[in-house]
Amino acid sequence: MVTFRSTEDGLRWIETLFDRLGHRAYSGEPVTQLEHALQSAAFAEADGAAEPLVAAALLHDIGHLVNDLGESPSERGIDDLHQFHGAKCLRPLFGRDVTEPIRLHVQAKRYLCAVRPGYLDALSADSQRSLLLQGGVYGAAEAEAFGQTAYAADAVRLRLWDDTAKVAGLATPDLAHYLPLLARCARATPDFTQEIAPC
Repeated sequence: MVTFRSTEDGLRWIETLFDRLGHRAYSGEPVTQLEHALQSAAFAEADGAAEPLVAAALLHDIGHLVNDLGESPSERGIDDLHQFHGAKCLRPLFGRDVTEPIRLHVQAKRYLCAVRPGYLDALSADSQRSLLLQGGVYGAAEAEAFGQTAYAADAVRLRLWDDTAKVAGLATPDLAHYLPLLARCARATPDFTQEIAPC
């Protein structure tokens, strides 16, 4: 269970989590969890994304760390539901413009597989493996419904940065570069009525 009682506490918790577990391999890809997060955020910045979406790009896979099932759970046939754990833990600190793209980024993969020719075949081996654990490609009706969901467009943008943020040795800004941005995106008064468990 995570407990923090201020914005500063929450941001410190994020930094500590990356310091402690960010060195782990990112699910069969040639990058670590932290490298993947930083590359995603760097691609979002380069694409001119608004700050909350850059924050979402940085934090979109933090659920892998808070729901700690070790490295590469998908290789063991486990869906760690990281999108839900991550969004849930971040809700006390950030608004929906940060947490909803995180919550929806796996659904965005399922959506893109359904509507974008060639997208599925271009996914990495691990993304294709985890797709099956996450429910597979959306059917036509599911894809249409997702496309009408609030924050779906942001989740799709996030998903596309996520897909490309797997480049071994790519130079990016470090985590310290993004901490002021996270502070600007955080709630002025954290909402600790939100449920934080099971982080």
